[in-house]
Amino acid sequence: MKVIAITGYSGAGKTQLIEQLIPALKARGLRVSTVKHAHHRFDIDHPGKDTFRHRTAGAAEVLIASRHRLALVREFEHATELSAQDLLAELSGDADWVLLEGFRGGDLPKLEVWRAACGQPAHYGDDPLVVAVVTDAPNRLPRSAAQPVLDLNAPETVAAWLVGQGGRFGYSCVERLASSISR
Repeated sequence: MKVIAITGYSGAGKTQLIEQLIPALKARGLRVSTVKHAHHRFDIDHPGKDTFRHRTAGAAEVLIASRHRLALVREFEHATELSAQDLLAELSGDADWVLLEGFRGGDLPKLEVWRAACGQPAHYGDDPLVVAVVTDAPNRLPRSAAQPVLDLNAPETVAAWLVGQGGRFGYSCVERLASSISR
């Protein structure tokens, strides 16, 4: 499986880029999974539904499945910050590509999405894990980039670049676990 984090500030276009990369990668016959980092509370369940009732009654985990879909909601007793690796380990492992949204401070390869209109700083000059910059304004980048600069408005080109560079993004949960145990 290949893993890339799509990073950038709110409003930069991370979600939109991921929405466009998924079908572009699928059109190449690749299976794609995503992982989204949330800085805030969220809920995917709805009051009145059986699973919501199970959770509010105190279930630590609620798993719902049909012939078409599976969802797991896990409650933490205390605030818990999971790493990208923790979340990748939760996936089935049969994806060709996993696109992570967020994880700017993580230790995985990153595409930094940067828009001048957001008025936020860029990190590509300070973060060696940023492998490319994706922007709609290459002439307005705050400093020249040693990394490739890709067009935010050309997701097919970004997908082609990812596939062409795929060997750089290989990831194995087993190898990651072994290296963390040996530390």
